[in-house]
Amino acid sequence: MTGITRYVLRQLTVGMVFVSAALACVLWLTQSLRFVEMIVSKGISSLTFMGLTLLLMPTFLVVILPISLFAVVLFTYNKLNTDRELVVMRAVGLSHWALARPGLILGAAVTVVGWMLSLWIIPASVGAFRELQWGIRNDLTSILLQEGAFNKFGQGLTIYVRSRSPNGELLGLLVHDKRNPEKPVTLMAERGSLVNTPTGPRVLMENGNRQQLPRGGGQLSILYFDSYTVDLATATNGDNTRYRDARERSVRELLNARESDWGLSEYRRSKVELHQRVTSPLYGLGFAAVALAVLLTAGFDRRGQMVTILKAVGAMVVMQALALGSNNLATANLAFVPIMYMVALAPIAGSCWILLKPPRLSRRRRRAVPA
Repeated sequence: MTGITRYVLRQLTVGMVFVSAALACVLWLTQSLRFVEMIVSKGISSLTFMGLTLLLMPTFLVVILPISLFAVVLFTYNKLNTDRELVVMRAVGLSHWALARPGLILGAAVTVVGWMLSLWIIPASVGAFRELQWGIRNDLTSILLQEGAFNKFGQGLTIYVRSRSPNGELLGLLVHDKRNPEKPVTLMAERGSLVNTPTGPRVLMENGNRQQLPRGGGQLSILYFDSYTVDLATATNGDNTRYRDARERSVRELLNARESDWGLSEYRRSKVELHQRVTSPLYGLGFAAVALAVLLTAGFDRRGQMVTILKAVGAMVVMQALALGSNNLATANLAFVPIMYMVALAPIAGSCWILLKPPRLSRRRRRAVPA
């Protein structure tokens, strides 16, 4: 590696680290707002909140790194061109390929990191995130019932709690139970509590009444009680299993997926997810290669390179749109899976061909060359 390559590579690496960190912080802040409600209404701890948000970071990084690299390549090479450094480098005999080598090296490194994230780290982090989120939402402790809201529990059971005392007692309870459609029941109580029993969780209600109106009319039946319990275990029919989608599955599970076991729709999603894990990191190298091909072949312009930069941005947007389109096509029909690889590899191959091709003289310069 020459000194010039190390010099440019150092600038690219430092810039990408700072841009990636900034974008990651912005995304972390925006996504963490989704879980503020859990802190306010469900009372999860700050450590649990941090764990939830940090488990999302690998998913952010696989998207952030290619975009950060693309932006840094545009900025760094445009700055080198503005400061006439690229002119000097070309004057000493460096070709387009030699000038692009630092960006391509960093793009290859980002691709390798992307494969590590998408093939191993992200499935594990998404699985842990979904498991933790599932546990919070289905925890039958004090975080289950939100104050001042109608909490739907399972099929046909709605519970309203006006407030909760400091010692955990539930105040102002309203329960509407229509698990038996023929005999819907409404219960009201001054206070109550959520208790766990060997047969499952129950709501213990005190000093209230039970109202039942037979379907089709009739006389309202009211029963006043000192204590009454509502069984919560039967609301979900004892089904506490969580379905794991394709994003949580390991590479081995996706490779061994069978249509007879998963169903046609889920089988297609699993196969597309597997191929997407392989192709999506390639866009890190693809974005960098496209940016380099557009910038280095544009030449020097004293008026600036805004048009050239816009061309590179437009090419990147088209690549991203084609990637999304190919993924949707492959999900609808697995015969379109090769298009995913073509869309990911074609920009890399085309950009490398442009960078390796000897530069052509401009029309004005050709006229100046004697025959």
